[in-house]
Amino acid sequence: MRGFNRAIIAGNLTRDPELRYTVNKKAYARFGVAVNSRWKNANGEIQESTEYINIVVWGPMAENCGKYLKKGSPILVEGSIRTSSYDAKDGSGKRYTTEINADNIVFLGSGQGNTGGGSYSAPGQSVSGSAPYMPSDEDFGRSIGESGFSTSGFADGNNGILGNMNESDIPF
Repeated sequence: MRGFNRAIIAGNLTRDPELRYTVNKKAYARFGVAVNSRWKNANGEIQESTEYINIVVWGPMAENCGKYLKKGSPILVEGSIRTSSYDAKDGSGKRYTTEINADNIVFLGSGQGNTGGGSYSAPGQSVSGSAPYMPSDEDFGRSIGESGFSTSGFADGNNGILGNMNESDIPF
């Protein structure tokens, strides 16, 4: 049977992204994301917990994370779960790490201040312009082609971030 490995999380960065480069000059960034959960227990009392998840992202997406994100930034991450091991330096045995290898990151910030804003996806592509497009409050709930949708924030008009894409090109 063929397996399926997909993770989608939303939370806040626990630290600034650490941007580095491999010897082949490929960018990668590592950071943590705190994901909060709430539920009611059997007595009806609200319980809360926080999971701390490590993220690694590669290429131009990593450079954008290093440029636009900082500790506390809200993001959505989609990727695959990876587990690796290494021998402890003190000789006490193997250590295991689990992280999400990100394929897609959406910056959930308001676009105001230093919280990022807009989104970045599609590995291998880079966002042009000074910052990713963030729709205005009036744009939420509207389709891109719908009358009244503001496109003035897109880099290079409608052909910047979206290229020549129209609503029929979106797969959902």
